[in-house]
Amino acid sequence: QVQLVESGGGLVQAGESLRLTCRASGSIHSTYTMAWYRQAPGKQREVVASIIYGGKRYYADSVKGRFTISRDNNALYLQMNMLKYDDTAIYYCNARPRGEPADAGSWGPGTQVTVSS
Repeated sequence: QVQLVESGGGLVQAGESLRLTCRASGSIHSTYTMAWYRQAPGKQREVVASIIYGGKRYYADSVKGRFTISRDNNALYLQMNMLKYDDTAIYYCNARPRGEPADAGSWGPGTQVTVSS
């Protein structure tokens, strides 16, 4: 399986921006689904955004209009604008074969995003 490593997290104030990057150990097949998930303390991991073969993008309602997901051959990005306190979480990158569930693919170790109000 491909190895994934996230970066770009940090501590910001509400209203500011961050750009997360997920780099793969090798090229990721263009048909793979790639996604960002997050997990806040005491909550379940949830999907934030995903991008599938052909370029169609999905966003959670809570981030629509603020976050943008993009990818290239061996990296996944998440541009996060107008950050809110509720965006505080560990953000994880996921890559998996098309049609497979997230846990069938690879996960990165995560990067912490903390938004102060």
